[in-house]
Amino acid sequence: MRESVDDPRKVTDINVDGTVNLLETSKEADVDRVIVASSSSVYGKPQSLPYEEDHPTEPVSPYGVTKLTQEHIARVYTELHELPTVCLRYFTVYGPRMRPNMAISNFVSRCLNGEPPVIYGDGQQTRDFTYVADVVDANRTLLESDAADGDVLNIGSSDTISIQELAETVRDQLAPELEIEYESAREADAEHTHASVEKAGELIGYEPSRTIAEGVGEFIEWYQANREWDEPLVRSS
Repeated sequence: MRESVDDPRKVTDINVDGTVNLLETSKEADVDRVIVASSSSVYGKPQSLPYEEDHPTEPVSPYGVTKLTQEHIARVYTELHELPTVCLRYFTVYGPRMRPNMAISNFVSRCLNGEPPVIYGDGQQTRDFTYVADVVDANRTLLESDAADGDVLNIGSSDTISIQELAETVRDQLAPELEIEYESAREADAEHTHASVEKAGELIGYEPSRTIAEGVGEFIEWYQANREWDEPLVRSS
């Protein structure tokens, strides 16, 4: 999201043009269903929490705008071309092989290397983190189910944690002697995210399998056994 502020053309090329290319190809190939990886970033500033799917969408970053555009393009292809699409709004996916340079992987990597966790802002921002296995389960279900065709669904944990508490949880487990450091807040970061997953539960039987604390514990164990996976990238961020 922050990168999209510096380079909005890149994220537009990937998310908007890429989605049109995929939908055009899917239409021509007569595929059964297209699952669009959308994002909680479409919501922007919360008017109420947890976010339900009918919450107003006012993205605060170019990335969020492109994700919302993906959803509208998918809807149009469903209506015009009868191409079944489902848009899943992921809430900060994490777990083994997660994208580097995110808060969880940065905190873990720095603590394992004796470096203090760094929080951007005051740490009171809250996040709904989604364990990757839950995302996989939702997608697998939609391979066979048409219950959500033409719709959008939140895929989250329905749990939240502050960035401060997240940093403390990782620090206390790996390097309790370290003091947390703080830097200026970054542009285009949402202040709070929190998913309502009732709709996904009703339509596709979605149910989060882990609390954030449980998932973070599993990720720490995995990372300790696989430190070569992304540590150079994480530590250089």
